[in-house]
Amino acid sequence: MRPLTMALVACLSGAACATVAGQAWVQGEGEPARDAEHRGWSETRNARAGFLGQESAPVRTTLAPPDTTPAPAPAPASSAEEVVTITAQGSATGPAAAFRNGERFRNTYYDFPKEDAGPKNATIYDASCKPLTNVTQDFHDRVCVQGSGRLSTGETVSFAKRDCDCASVCPRTSQKICFERLDPARFPTGRGALGKAITPLRSVAVDSSVIPLGTVLFIPEFKGVSLPEGGRHDGCFVAEDRGMKVVGRQIDVFTGDPAATIRLNALVPSNRGVRVYADDARCRSLVARGP
Repeated sequence: MRPLTMALVACLSGAACATVAGQAWVQGEGEPARDAEHRGWSETRNARAGFLGQESAPVRTTLAPPDTTPAPAPAPASSAEEVVTITAQGSATGPAAAFRNGERFRNTYYDFPKEDAGPKNATIYDASCKPLTNVTQDFHDRVCVQGSGRLSTGETVSFAKRDCDCASVCPRTSQKICFERLDPARFPTGRGALGKAITPLRSVAVDSSVIPLGTVLFIPEFKGVSLPEGGRHDGCFVAEDRGMKVVGRQIDVFTGDPAATIRLNALVPSNRGVRVYADDARCRSLVARGP
């Protein structure tokens, strides 16, 4: 199998782009930006580039003699499509509402912005409204959407508090966010809602009233995707984060890098919908990763 070859199309530098909430989320692919925002949403749905590819399923043709025997009774529905009630081990949110394995969820992406050089004309604050550090305006406007990011000094900052009177308004979410410094050795790409480090292309943000934090998920659309360090994705993820705009049946995949967001978005485009399976046997290796 050879991976698909994509040609890179520019996106706004690491910034999340707008989309619309509601029932018709699988339809408005070409619509202009709307009011509501989702972390990691990108309008580079037609981007083509990078290390991401996907194996094509082999085409098989089976010839058989005509069968004149009566048709058998329909087989029972696959257990993979049964209605399940998810309860993640150690989850403080308890069981979520039941849903049918294989249902389609809205898919979006978020990443881990890094501060570039430039005038540090914006300030981020801690939860006590004390100045944490000065940063570039571009970094401020991205990290207040994504939740975590890396300063030009190499330090890591992450979400600490919402509705901070001292903080500047985040242009894309209209929120005022305060942050805290993290140990970059423990949290090299940020921290999730479980207080743990999140992992690119493994951690996802969810609405924890639908999928409890800590739930292991199988998403077949990502199986076979080429990984930047080599190998292919197994389609398995862990619900380890939340997002203010991640609501209902939505899966927000953490890519770790804005360039990876563009590349992955070329293969599994945002907003098209992916199938989600909870506690699937294909992801047993991740069960021990729980909270």
